[in-house]
Amino acid sequence: MTRAGHVRRTAAGRLLVVLLGVLAVLAVAAPASAHVGGGEAGSDFDAAVRSVSPDVPGLTVRVLQFGDELEVVNATDTEVTVPGYSGEPYLRIGPDGVWRTAASPATYLNLDRYGRTPMPDGVDITAAPRWEQVSTQAQYVWHDHRTHWMTQDQLPPGVAADPSRPHTVIEWTVPMAHGGTDVVVAGVLTWSPPPPAWLVWPGYALVLAGAVAAGWFARGPRLLAGALAVGALASMYHALATPEPPSSVSSHVGAIVSALLPALLVLLAAAVGVRAAGRGSGGLTGLMAVAVGWLLLVQGLPDVDVLWTANALTAGPPVLARVAVAVLVAGGLGLVLGGVGAARRFRVGARAPVHQVDEPALS
Repeated sequence: MTRAGHVRRTAAGRLLVVLLGVLAVLAVAAPASAHVGGGEAGSDFDAAVRSVSPDVPGLTVRVLQFGDELEVVNATDTEVTVPGYSGEPYLRIGPDGVWRTAASPATYLNLDRYGRTPMPDGVDITAAPRWEQVSTQAQYVWHDHRTHWMTQDQLPPGVAADPSRPHTVIEWTVPMAHGGTDVVVAGVLTWSPPPPAWLVWPGYALVLAGAVAAGWFARGPRLLAGALAVGALASMYHALATPEPPSSVSSHVGAIVSALLPALLVLLAAAVGVRAAGRGSGGLTGLMAVAVGWLLLVQGLPDVDVLWTANALTAGPPVLARVAVAVLVAGGLGLVLGGVGAARRFRVGARAPVHQVDEPALS
């Protein structure tokens, strides 16, 4: 390749990196917003609904965010009512939407994960209901404090006494009524020990070191291209395993697209890098590794707590979610560092001195 052709290819590669960087900045908030509740992606706590008794066809209840939130979807023609913690009127969920009374203490307690919302004057369990419509859809999500552990910086006593094994923290119930029929939602909150640090952290370090070494020490760009392919696979799996968003999210399609956007950008940049490696262009492969690494970090950092917690918000096995995030975060950082090394090494190698043939002297 001529020197002019090399310069043009390098300039094109840098332009593509800049373009991918701009798209990545636009996608920074996408992965976090796609998660259920938009909160933590990992926790040692977990909750589950065990039963809805009696079973009401069209009435769906589930816990979100490891028990931090409770979701009710009422697809029936009959209103569902939910009392407050003292039995006072609190919620009405029915065909005409969701109505919440401003007189119930539960209205303000349930706005915050830890019940820290200030209580306005005039709120009392004996006060007459003051109904306010909060949604036109027959579905609602709130922080029900019966389904999660309320103390932020303190473990449950049983867990603190023996954190080496799983525990059932509480078995909870939430009363409701479907028309004139009492309904009881029963569930459980559990705690599981996180994975041992000595087992998982060396693996994360190996992922980081492997990606760096592929850029700085490999004789050619093919190892780095393999790391790009692994990153793209982890990125796509992570996006596809993102849990279904709450029914209260205004656009399910938008949430899904926001989860897939970073993965699609990773796939595009990785394909360019793998193709460049196949053509022997190590410099462009290195530039694509920097772009892919940044995109992986954008996708993985919002979920980094998955690496040291027992449970993960995922539609698949928690261990696969942990592996995917390890590749996104540790592998992403490694690709950025390794890509810089590859771009420097192969760029220097391409700048071999140009030997000119002396023209014969004119006689």
